Amino acid sequence: MAKFVHGEQSEITVDYVNQPDASARSSGQDRRVTAAVPGRKLHRLVAVSFGLLCVLQSALNISLRLYNKTEDIEVCCTNLTSEQKRELLNFDHYFKQGWVYFRLSFYYISSEKKSWQDSRADCQQRSADLVIINSKEEQDFTSTFHKLTWIGLTERETKGTWKWVDGTLLTKSYWNPGEPNDYEGKNEDCVEIRTHDWENNWNDLPCGHQNFWICEKRIAL
Repeated sequence: MAKFVHGEQSEITVDYVNQPDASARSSGQDRRVTAAVPGRKLHRLVAVSFGLLCVLQSALNISLRLYNKTEDIEVCCTNLTSEQKRELLNFDHYFKQGWVYFRLSFYYISSEKKSWQDSRADCQQRSADLVIINSKEEQDFTSTFHKLTWIGLTERETKGTWKWVDGTLLTKSYWNPGEPNDYEGKNEDCVEIRTHDWENNWNDLPCGHQNFWICEKRIAL
């Protein structure tokens, strides 16, 4: 015996065995056809619902990794275009490699030390570059890693002219008091973030000094 319930319709009961005669079997066939229609719809509904749950679960898992702050979730939902959202969803491999997401950029913090130039080369091999600090929020964020780290700021091309690695001139700075100073007459043409002061913690150093570094991969706008 099979039972199907569809919406507010009354329960349909079909007896597949013990049919006493041909008319009863014919009647039973009719009942089976009647019952099969809502049965197929029910199976289709269950399959579609299960598929939607899988999609939603996958999206939730990615979202939990991408956005660990409510404010970032709100930014994603309201300010990003569909293309930008698709790009975010395609960047799962960055998280597997230890990158961190913050306000439309991914950041990689090294676990070893290199010179400024070698640090930049490592970032470029990762399809990124040394971090460019564009705001107070990004300055605070990059200061939370508690390491002496290279950033993408240098005056190697022209002494006294500080430029970011994308060629833009420095406009807003967060120098430690007394910096930059070419300490003891050294050519300190590259910049590190120090850890003792989040507000003003930049320090110039010789570019050959060994430091950790921060790579930045910005989402295409």
